[in-house]
Amino acid sequence: MGEGQGTIPTTARALRAAVGAADDAKVAGTRSEYVDLPVAEIGGGELLVATRYASLNYKDALAVTGRGKVVRRLPLVLGCDGMGEVIESADPRFAVGDRVIATGYGLSEDHDGGFAQVMRIPADWAVAVPASLTHWESMALGTAGITVALAIHRLEQNGMTPGQGPVAVTGASGGCGSVAVAVLAGLGYEVVAFTGKAAEHDYLRALGAAQVRDRPPVAEQTRPLERGQWAAAIDTVGGPVLAWLTRTMAPHGCIATFGNAGGIELTTTVLPFILRNVSLLGICTGSFPHALRHQLWQRLGTDLRPTSLATLARTIAFEEIPAYADRMLVGDVRGRLVVDLR
Repeated sequence: MGEGQGTIPTTARALRAAVGAADDAKVAGTRSEYVDLPVAEIGGGELLVATRYASLNYKDALAVTGRGKVVRRLPLVLGCDGMGEVIESADPRFAVGDRVIATGYGLSEDHDGGFAQVMRIPADWAVAVPASLTHWESMALGTAGITVALAIHRLEQNGMTPGQGPVAVTGASGGCGSVAVAVLAGLGYEVVAFTGKAAEHDYLRALGAAQVRDRPPVAEQTRPLERGQWAAAIDTVGGPVLAWLTRTMAPHGCIATFGNAGGIELTTTVLPFILRNVSLLGICTGSFPHALRHQLWQRLGTDLRPTSLATLARTIAFEEIPAYADRMLVGDVRGRLVVDLR
């Protein structure tokens, strides 16, 4: 480890958000555009990284299309994660050539993100890529991987272990849902995957799901307490689906939730919590202790590493981001999308 400087380009291709007209589709009043930016004007911090891969997440799709208020300042390079090799370091913890990954913090909100051929970031935001992961594998995990890892960590802290009963995963064919199914199955859990896409049942079984079911019957099962079924759950959807999970958890069950594609409102009662000891854990990976972030990335390279990354992720070209962002928001994307920034 150590400071240093490698070959630094003068410009870099980037996808950024800029001021645009607001309409019914683009509530944020922004547009996205490909530009060649001077490297000196990108980001800020002790590390300059030649970005090799990023990933396209639901949050990115909202920002790219302007359909969500993600970006806090304009113009801004988009992309809430990225990985690559350090080409300039002003921090003794990292040397030129080190492989690093960055997720969360302010990337694509108020700090230039990963949809550029270089990232300049604070050293405190960077995590060394585990030696057991390739460049591509680290970003096939990316934001989804660290989110699922934190969810599992919190569930384990609350007593979740294999053998206690089935674990439900909602929104299972999406990026985070796919990673959750694969990781939990690899750890020995009995995974029940929920998806509204009948065509993805075989895919989810290939990831390790013991059962695949259609969307939860939220309209039919509305009593304050339904039959308790799940020892634990990872919810990527929110809204009525999360409310249904609270009603159908087994005693002492625990839910980790981090999605809002199904809505931000949560209508439930206190009964699951005071009669069944159900716990509800919110998961936010935007900013949490760096030591834990490092620990969880090490686990993603070992016991939390899915064996099915090639099944749950695929690569898209840099220029394809806008088209896939549109598809993602209408549910026409399965699993993880890794963006090749070359």
